[in-house]
Amino acid sequence: MRKNLFSMALIAMTMLALSACSTKSEDDGVNNFRIKRGTNVSHWLSQSEERGEARLNHIQEDDFARLDSLGFDFVRLPIDEVQFWDENGNKIPEAWELMTNAINWAEKHHLRTIVDLHIIRSHYFNAVNEGNKDANTLFTSEKAQQELINMWYQLSDALKGYSVDSVAYEFMNEPVADDHEQWNQLIAKVHKALREREPRRTLVIGSNRWQGHETMKFLKVPEGDKNIILSFHYYNPMILTHYGAWWTPIGQYTGKVNYPGILVSKEDYEAAPDSIKKELEQYTQVEWNIDKIREQFKDAIEAAKKYDLQLFCGEWGVYEPVDRELAYKWTKDMLTVFDEFNIAWTTWCYDADFGFWDQKKHDFKDKALVDLLMESKGLEKEKEQK
Repeated sequence: MRKNLFSMALIAMTMLALSACSTKSEDDGVNNFRIKRGTNVSHWLSQSEERGEARLNHIQEDDFARLDSLGFDFVRLPIDEVQFWDENGNKIPEAWELMTNAINWAEKHHLRTIVDLHIIRSHYFNAVNEGNKDANTLFTSEKAQQELINMWYQLSDALKGYSVDSVAYEFMNEPVADDHEQWNQLIAKVHKALREREPRRTLVIGSNRWQGHETMKFLKVPEGDKNIILSFHYYNPMILTHYGAWWTPIGQYTGKVNYPGILVSKEDYEAAPDSIKKELEQYTQVEWNIDKIREQFKDAIEAAKKYDLQLFCGEWGVYEPVDRELAYKWTKDMLTVFDEFNIAWTTWCYDADFGFWDQKKHDFKDKALVDLLMESKGLEKEKEQK
């Protein structure tokens, strides 16, 4: 009898301990929005002139099924104000329906979604580079800031029914404020507004100046909120990742690029047009390799440690015309560093000019790249756990 009583007491104590652990897990308020490897489903609800049938058919359920089967576990879904609201602030229903379709398809195929408000009328990340800096009124206009918050109120109303473990919000892409504190103050405003409506939703917050790695040390996010993911973007060295990109200052360069090592030889530098030599000179002086990438990631890694938050590289990739062997060498080094420091990532992108899928031909345009992306150590660990 005593033995039975002892056994019953032991079982009761064990159940109580398990219950306490479970309660702690629930009460700590941290979501299960766990991400590792993904891609940007871009140039659809963002940065695209497609409308009507063309937009409707551009991305379908089979795209999400494909990403799941390849081994991706989430997507970043860029959206633009001009597609979702007209100039009077009225909703454009078709875009909202397509967004919810995408999230539903993602959920069905075991993919989490980051909804990224990519471009708004008061802020465009490339306005400075295109000589239209005055178009960015967001950081100097209270009205524009309230409009941003109002957009997120409406997005929250539409999306709050989705599990916090399934959908996250990135409330702005690549902010370009003159002063880092302007961005930090706006972060605080939008964070407060969203937390009043959705206390537990995961929020993705990036650094100022195009979400640069070098500005992560200036980023300030509300302390104590563990449902935040810190984000940076990385395309260095631009001479490699954006080789031939007409919209960049370095796009005119047609000489050879080397990686790893000194990217541009003295001979190729001398042969380049004088108009780009100032921009090109930096690539003749420094060796680029995996150690350089590690070095440049340092501030982002330190910021994540400071706040004890997940770190996420929301954009990285190589433009289509880049020599594939160079692209694969750089990609492999990037993946190695991501794995070393447990950095989640989304490639830029799925099917546009940095992508691996050709939507028109409905076929891979770079299957070797996908195979390389899926070779990372983290994926093998996840497979073993499953």
